[in-house]
Amino acid sequence: MNRQLKIWLECFRLRTLPVSLSGVIIAIGLAKWHHRFQWIPALLCIAFALLAQIVSNMANEYFDYLKGTDKPGRVGPRRGVTEGDIKPTTLRNATFGLLILAGVVGCCLIPYGGWWLLPAGIVIALAALAYSAGPYPLSYHGLGELMVFIFFGVVPVNLTYYVMALRFDPLVLLFSITIGLMGVNVLLVNNYRDVEDDRIAGKKTQTVMRGRPATAFAYLLNGYTSIAILAVFWFMIVMCKGRVLPLWTLSIPVLYLVMHTITWHKLKQRDGAALNPLLGGTARNMLIFTLLFTIVFIIYS
Repeated sequence: MNRQLKIWLECFRLRTLPVSLSGVIIAIGLAKWHHRFQWIPALLCIAFALLAQIVSNMANEYFDYLKGTDKPGRVGPRRGVTEGDIKPTTLRNATFGLLILAGVVGCCLIPYGGWWLLPAGIVIALAALAYSAGPYPLSYHGLGELMVFIFFGVVPVNLTYYVMALRFDPLVLLFSITIGLMGVNVLLVNNYRDVEDDRIAGKKTQTVMRGRPATAFAYLLNGYTSIAILAVFWFMIVMCKGRVLPLWTLSIPVLYLVMHTITWHKLKQRDGAALNPLLGGTARNMLIFTLLFTIVFIIYS
């Protein structure tokens, strides 16, 4: 692979992109299940979600570089601007260029969802930057997990469903909470790995404030809570919707819990760069869960 291309792909943080994809994919599955699926807004939502996360990842790298949070030779994935592979101005310009492109894609959704999507898109764009920039960078004040839960769980699932169905649905809300909790776990692995570097840099993540044992427990709890919420989902479709999914579909949350528990055990046993694969592993668990449920919704729609 061309070295420059590899550097930029590392900047995009491909391992974490299932976090943004999962919310949109599960919403597409739910829309299909409810006979509300539309191809064009679905594809636009996928493009917008990917661009929004890439912008957030690039902005995080750029502003962490300006603050001196990232150091050369860090234990986490290589940072091109920190290692001198990308000029800071080039990264800044690319970040804002992709932010504009995300805005254009978002505007294409207005004919489907209405003009109120414009202020919603502006809030999403500001959140992508506010995560690590501005006078009160949220990830530096223990609010990163809340941001991920909202903007990679609740918001994308419900808005993606809305632009196809033109209504909100309590079942969709339940799945958005599940996806949000799973997405938070990806950030927890990141902060668990970087806790010493973040402490030195003055970045007050939840892991810095509460310690690694509490973070590992939160990781485990998030996974099990996300699946517990599906019990409410099953109750609602049976009691309120009068629909029943086949009993074998219960194997999907069980499979997720098995993968999640294995990853949690590895999290407690590893340190430094050895934690990097668990970042992708956590995102992989989330994506597998999402894809399997989406297939179920499509089959039984």
